This record gives sequence, C-alpha cells and structure tokens, in this order.
Amino acid sequence: MTRLFNDPAAFADEALEGFTAAHRRWVRPVTGGVVRATATPAGQVAVVIGGGSGHYPAFSGLVGRGLAHGAAVGNVFASPSARQIHSVATAAHAGGGVLLMYGNYAGDVLHFGQAAERLAADGIETRTFAVADDISSAGPEESAKRRGIAGDLPVFKAAAAAAEQGLPLEEVLRVAERAGARTRSFGIAFSGCTLPGADHPLFTVPEARMAVGLGIHGEPGIGEEALPTADEAARLLVETLLKELPEDVADPAGQRAAVILNGLGSVKYEELFVVYRRVAALLGDAGVEIVDPEVGELVTSFDMAGMSLTLTWLDDRLEELWRAPADTPAYRKGALDAAVPDLDRAPVTAAAQDTAVPAAPVVPAAPVVPAASDASRRAAGTVLAALDAVARVVDAHADELGRIDAVAGDGDHGIGMRRGSTAAHRAAADAHGLGAGAGTVLTRAADAWADKAGGTSGALWGTILRSLGTALGDRDAPDAARVAEGVTEASAAVRGLGGAEVGDKTMVDVLVPFADALAAATGEGLPLADAWDRAATTATAAAAGTADLLPRRGRARPHAEKSLGTPDAGAHSLALITRAVHGALLDHH
Repeated sequence: MTRLFNDPAAFADEALEGFTAAHRRWVRPVTGGVVRATATPAGQVAVVIGGGSGHYPAFSGLVGRGLAHGAAVGNVFASPSARQIHSVATAAHAGGGVLLMYGNYAGDVLHFGQAAERLAADGIETRTFAVADDISSAGPEESAKRRGIAGDLPVFKAAAAAAEQGLPLEEVLRVAERAGARTRSFGIAFSGCTLPGADHPLFTVPEARMAVGLGIHGEPGIGEEALPTADEAARLLVETLLKELPEDVADPAGQRAAVILNGLGSVKYEELFVVYRRVAALLGDAGVEIVDPEVGELVTSFDMAGMSLTLTWLDDRLEELWRAPADTPAYRKGALDAAVPDLDRAPVTAAAQDTAVPAAPVVPAAPVVPAASDASRRAAGTVLAALDAVARVVDAHADELGRIDAVAGDGDHGIGMRRGSTAAHRAAADAHGLGAGAGTVLTRAADAWADKAGGTSGALWGTILRSLGTALGDRDAPDAARVAEGVTEASAAVRGLGGAEVGDKTMVDVLVPFADALAAATGEGLPLADAWDRAATTATAAAAGTADLLPRRGRARPHAEKSLGTPDAGAHSLALITRAVHGALLDHH
C-alpha cells in the first residue's frame, strides 16, 4: 500500500513537483506536466506522451532526448485534461508539429482528441496515436479496442527516434503505427494495488492464485489460475504471446524482437530476472533473436504485485529506432552528444538566484468575467447551489461509487467524481463572487471539473456543464425550456464525444432518458422543479436498469460478465446528481 502521502487528493501534484526537483537536468515543469530541459532543434516534430499518475516511469520519466519531448500528467489513474495536454504540447512544440501518444483508454482518447482539436485551432499541426498492445483486453479482430500497457515504451521510442532523425510529422506517425501494429503484451498479477489514502486494494487475488490478463489501472484480471513457479509464469507469458503474431509474420523462427519484462510495482528485480532467464530460453527455443531486452519497472501500477511481457517484432527500420540512443530520467540507452540547454526557457539555477537582482513582485491580474444581466446573476446563485449539492452528494457516496466501479473497472470513479465536483463548485463560487452570470459560472465549473478529475468522467462532465452554460448564457434568466434545451444538447454532445449509445452500460443510459423526460415535462408546461423531479425519477430507474446490461465500452468491457447485477458507476452517480439538483431547485424556487 501507499504509506507516504499528505492529502491524497494532492498526491499526484506533489509527486510531480518532487520529480521535477530531482531531475532538472532532463525536464522542466510546465502547467499540466513536464517538457525537456534541453533545446529541441527548430522544425523537429514534438512527441508528447501522457496519461495518469501511478505508472512511473511512465510518463514523466520518459521525457528527454531520444524519447518524449513532453509528458502531460493526470491525477492518479486518470488521464490528463485537454487543457493540460494542450499546455504541455504548446510548450514542447518546436515548429514541426506535434504527435500526441497515449494508452488506449476512453478518458485518454477523449482528452487527447480534444487537445488535438485545440492545437489545430492554434495553427499547430497535430496527430494522435493510441497504443493498444494488451492482447487480453480484446481479440485480434477487435485489436483497436485493446488497452495500452507496457507496449507504450517501444512504440513511444520508435516515434521519438524517428522525430530525432528529422522526419516530418506524417512519417513519424507512420512509424508509430508500424511499431504499434507489431507490439503485443500480456500480464499477470498476484495482488492488486492500493491508492493513496485507501485502506484496501482495488482488487484481491485469492491465496495461491494469480490473476491473468490485467491492465495497469487496478482492473482485475480476466481470469484466475493457480500460482505458478517462475518458470511456469515465463512459459505462460511467452506461449500466450507467440500464439498471436503480426499479420506479416508467419513463424517466430528467424524473427527479431524487442523484449520487455515489466514489473508492475512490487515484484522485485531479482524475481524478474529469475523469470527472464526462462523467457529468454523459451524465445530462443522458438528461434526468436532478442534485441536489447529490458527487464525492470517501466510501466507500473502503484504497488501492484505483477508483471507483463511485451514483444515488439522488429524489421530493419524498427530495430534501428529501438537501438537508437536515449537519455531520460528513467530510461537511458547508448550515447548522445552533449546536451544543449534550452536557454530561452531553462529554469533559473540556485547560483543565479543568489546573484540576481530582486525583481518587483508580480501582482496577478484580477480574473475578468463577461458582463451579465441582473437576472442571469440571480440565476447563477441557483447554479452555485446546485453545484454545491452535487459536490455534497458525490462526497457522501464516493466510497460506494468506487466499490461499484471496482467490480469490473479500476475503482476510481468515486475519487475522480469527488475531485471534479469539488473543483467545479470552488470555481463556480469564485466566478459567482466576481458577479458572473449563470452561463459563465457553469463554463468555469466545466473547465475545473475536466482539469481536476481527468479521465472519462472529467471529459464528459466538463462537456455536460459547458453545454448547459452555453445554453443558459449570461443575458437572461433561464426558463425551464432553456434548461431542458441545454440538457438535451449536453446529451447529444456526450454521445458525440464518447461514441456511447443507450444499451452500452454507461452514463448515457441515464443521460438520454433524463434529457428526454425533462424535455417532455417542460413541453407540457411544468415548472422547472416539477419537471426536474419527474426526470430525476426516470434517471433513478434507468440507472438501476444498467445492472442488467453487459458493458460494451470502457474499462469494464473486458470483464463484462463480472458486471452483471451491478449498475454502471457513471450511470449511478448521474442519477444521484439529478436527485440532488432537484433539492437545490426546490430550495431556490
């Protein structure tokens, strides 16, 4: 378990702060993550990676020459927000465009996709690539749905090495696609991980058993087997991966492969070496030539006791890129010329601080809010009360939401919702105090929720609040019809962003019927509080109905059967929120 922390909610930020203080030779902090401390040649493609905290050395430890130009770092097991990614990518951009790379998880796909749109709007040519190497999470016919685990490293490195060679953005992307198509991983675990502040792991494994086919976010395995010996574990890993070769590889004999035996957090290096001796022998027996193997912790899952094996099947070009030198805090290979510091943006050294002339203190400008009518400002008070009710109901049910999520997911839904709703209420209160209208209060809350929660829920709730804010605006007092219109627009935006539909066992199974019921009730002329009451009752029933569904999207999808009988955590939290908001509407009627 994680023993050393202060406020669990601040753990990721404090860890990143300590990391940058320890590794100033390689990285410098920027809003949302880190970028290289060394200069990047003008016109070079910037490879920006990212994901949640809890996976060190991924992702911040892989920033440096020969590897990533920057890393966006989210909260524990939660993707960074689009705003964080945009910030890091803007700082890393050297004029050659940006390739955003991340593991294939719903939250990362949403946030990195949104960031790419914002960068493109800024005039920065941007492409995205999701690593999907975990063969346990989907079959070969659905390989695009697979999770990204330790295969992140060889795919990131191939693209970054190509960028270092001066290749243009489209060619760097093609290298990433080639490496991704030839990378496969498979993992096992002997115990789950425990998040900072939690008193129990996200999942447990029975004594003398192991979980097989797990992710890196505390997801349980897709099955269990008897606890193996080291040699038996090696055989399982190797034989499983050799059953699925890339389409253009007919036989492993005579092939070359980059091999990574990755520790997930608590398996000791000596144990990994005992397993690797057998992995190397089995691959040798199969005729595979191992190229520059890596044994150690490269993509972890906090303190999870487990390991994964990754094979990247190499051609001449991929082997050249895999062998290319790299110099980062956590991954070094070969030799590079002396680094050139980024003099324009390098942090001030302690020595320079000692001799520097004290500067006049910088007084931050007061936040500015758009002009609003008196009627909209009064409505903003109701919005603030509703967001306060949301934060309180989420806080009261956070443990329950985590328990529901852990049945077939990673168990962090309650934590993420608490972070997001608390930040949204705080941002809304600040905006309201400055005289903002209802629309601005909601949009400020939307940005704060997305930034602090990260993950899928952060992206979706940011979208919901922003859609409502756009519909309400700052000019008029919003009536029931306009609120219903905003909820309907939010429902459409969430489906467009995440791609889920009713029946997929997601929050959409509640959002759509809630929006429809609210529109119908306001269309009948009911006052907002009465219409909301009717729609919230519909939402509660819809959330309960998700217990009978099999998930078709998200991290729960590989564990579909386990989730039967349990409602979807996102659907359940949305239903709780709709009922809490009704209470606020009654109080401010």
